Amino acid sequence: MAPIPTPSAEPQDSPDAYVGLAADRAEDLARERGWSTVRALAPGTIITMEYRMGRLNFEVRDGRVARAWKG
Repeated sequence: MAPIPTPSAEPQDSPDAYVGLAADRAEDLARERGWSTVRALAPGTIITMEYRMGRLNFEVRDGRVARAWKG
């Protein structure tokens, strides 16, 4: 039987640090800080609520991050 994979640790980074940044800059910064997946979403976008280790979500309004959260 194959071993159960151990998920990689998330970066020690606060999602609040991205609020107010230009979306492109925020995405680049998040990847530099170790986030494996970064997704930008328009306000009101319907998404599934599963938690993904290492993923950072941005709600983008007018080209800027209005909200950020893990998972």
